Amino acid sequence: MTFATSYRAVVDQRGRLCAGIDPHAALLEQWGLPVTVDGLRAFADAAVAGLGPVAAVIKPQVAFFEVFGSAGFAVLEDVIAGCRAAGALVLADAKRGDIGSTMAAYTGAWLDDASPLCSDAVTASPYLGFGSLDPMIGKAKETGRGIFALARTSNPEGGAVQTADAGGRTVAQSIVDAAAETNADGSGTVGVVVGATRQHGLDLSALGGPVLSPGLGAQGATAADLARIFDGADLSWLLPAASRSILGAGPDPAALAAAAARTRDEIESALG
Repeated sequence: MTFATSYRAVVDQRGRLCAGIDPHAALLEQWGLPVTVDGLRAFADAAVAGLGPVAAVIKPQVAFFEVFGSAGFAVLEDVIAGCRAAGALVLADAKRGDIGSTMAAYTGAWLDDASPLCSDAVTASPYLGFGSLDPMIGKAKETGRGIFALARTSNPEGGAVQTADAGGRTVAQSIVDAAAETNADGSGTVGVVVGATRQHGLDLSALGGPVLSPGLGAQGATAADLARIFDGADLSWLLPAASRSILGAGPDPAALAAAAARTRDEIESALG
């Protein structure tokens, strides 16, 4: 079993949507919940119940759990287990990146079966060099999991680094190309993160893995923008992500499920 196999299977069944679980303080308050661990757990339980059976991939934003310390991580462990039990793939949005034994420890935390935080995939930063991701890539290939390397992100601050020259191509393109080399075995192990809010200038045609595309909804991108922004890419690998535009329908799990289904259907209609 490779990540490509499990990813294709769930997307074929549920469509192309990555639904975020981002329990930041403003959303907790919008839902009428206290900004406490109890509020976090109530939020998480509703999100898992509503999104777990609908979205192909669910992306909990680790920082919003981490801010509550060990109790927040305990809630995150339950979110990961609950979403996977509901049939979704879980992409931990942890954006980990380091070198040597530290990166190996991050790998164990997010991609090893022995860890209660173990997920189907994790976001990672390659900006200490793509080779710094080798521990994660090795473990992901071994276990049939995936990583999503930041390439051309939606935040404006990233542009100076990501579009810098790297020997006749941009830094972001060098990351895409390195991911494509890793995926040449057909495993689809390494996806990339490319924002949906602007033209990115990347050649994604040879990637052979998923493209996580945040920015749908609250950040301004629409489903109709996707085919234009990702012209030339294999759209079957495109995984648009939405968080606040779906979570705003809470706290009723049924309303969350309906919002996720509408977003998925808009994506599928736009992409064909």
